[in-house]
Amino acid sequence: MGHRVRSRLRQAADGSCAPLPGLDAGAGKARELSPVVPSENVGAHGSLVQLSDYEPFIGADGVDRISTKARALGDRRVVNFNATYYGGGVAETLSSLTLLMNTLGIEAEWRVLQGTPDFFNVTKKLHNALQGAPIDLTSTKKRIYEEVVFENAVRNYLDHDLVIAHDPQTLPLIDHYRKHAPWIWRCHIDLSHPDGATWTYLAPFIERFDAVILSCPEYRQELRTPQVFFMPAINPFNRKNRELSEAEIDERLAHYGIPTDRPLVVQISRFDRWKDPQGVVAAFQQATREVDATLVLLGNFATDDPEGGAIYESLLKSRDERILVLSHGDDTALVNGLQRRAAVVVQKSLREGFGLTVAEAMWKGTPVIGGNVGGIRHQIEDGVNGFLVSSVDEAATRIVQLLKDEGLRKRLGERARETVRERFLLTRYLEQYLDLFNSFETSFRLRSVPA
Repeated sequence: MGHRVRSRLRQAADGSCAPLPGLDAGAGKARELSPVVPSENVGAHGSLVQLSDYEPFIGADGVDRISTKARALGDRRVVNFNATYYGGGVAETLSSLTLLMNTLGIEAEWRVLQGTPDFFNVTKKLHNALQGAPIDLTSTKKRIYEEVVFENAVRNYLDHDLVIAHDPQTLPLIDHYRKHAPWIWRCHIDLSHPDGATWTYLAPFIERFDAVILSCPEYRQELRTPQVFFMPAINPFNRKNRELSEAEIDERLAHYGIPTDRPLVVQISRFDRWKDPQGVVAAFQQATREVDATLVLLGNFATDDPEGGAIYESLLKSRDERILVLSHGDDTALVNGLQRRAAVVVQKSLREGFGLTVAEAMWKGTPVIGGNVGGIRHQIEDGVNGFLVSSVDEAATRIVQLLKDEGLRKRLGERARETVRERFLLTRYLEQYLDLFNSFETSFRLRSVPA
């Protein structure tokens, strides 16, 4: 990172400099930009969110502890690779996490793979197969996958202290560099029942890494590479999670024509079959035999997911006066407002690596009905801070129960917010990364003694 930008980040963290104008998150080198940093990660005074901004949530001791761990890493250079700059929780988390690391003196870069439609068709199939779906893994698919990753390796020069490759799209990168630093594979998806042939193909790539980060212990696999477990977390200061006034919420809902004359039941997620939006529609239709409400399915399209459009088109057939299907999930203020105004948020996933939208809704004090799978089970304690369900019938029953009992909604919502404050804020996630970075040993072995 350029000396001027790096020194200004240090001064900004110490409060001794005017706010940094901006950082380019994907260009390989940081540079000053015009006019300002994107507001998703800007604090109340126009500067990047600092660790100290979290003090009301984690206390002064927490801030001091994390700061000390970051200082031990000095000017460590870290680069992240993933497959999309936009759409889904991985991109959102990388955006916030890399900026927060930079304010602490760690040079954290974020690079995005460039790919053809054929490449993303293949990698989506690999993603689905790792979550248990069958796949015809032909030699042609493998060649497309490996050749496009090779092309990305040619374009990306690495001279870093740590390399983090996210999800299956990035795995073959490790074959194309002479390793001078630890490589970490961060897998964000549900690995509890991977397709056998797909796992056999990908495991040799994975075992070349020095560490694997999975979201939950139940995703552990038989690997020579050490595995650790970090659950994702939310940034409470970005536009999706910051506090909103009732007037701001009203404006966003009115802008999209979302009626508020009935209680809102909401599911917000990418248009993805693993999120089971059709199951949510079925559960809602069943629930409306007993309660009057409006269902809003709000989604978006990740740039590395070619299946989203077909899922969206299929959902449009379910629309009626009470069922809205909206593709404006890129409007994070709308997401925020819906999660706050909803009587019930549903995340009826069939597979879920973590489910960041669950934590987001819980942070707003809204009760969540979640699929009893993967990372959702680590966020929701059934009947304590939300409900876990395993079928359409169970989801319908819980929707009816919550819509009929305002006191229950309030109790579950309050416990839900406290759960996120204690366990799922970005500072906890940051600290786990710092601990991992500090755990790697330096080894300089002399292979032969010069004569």
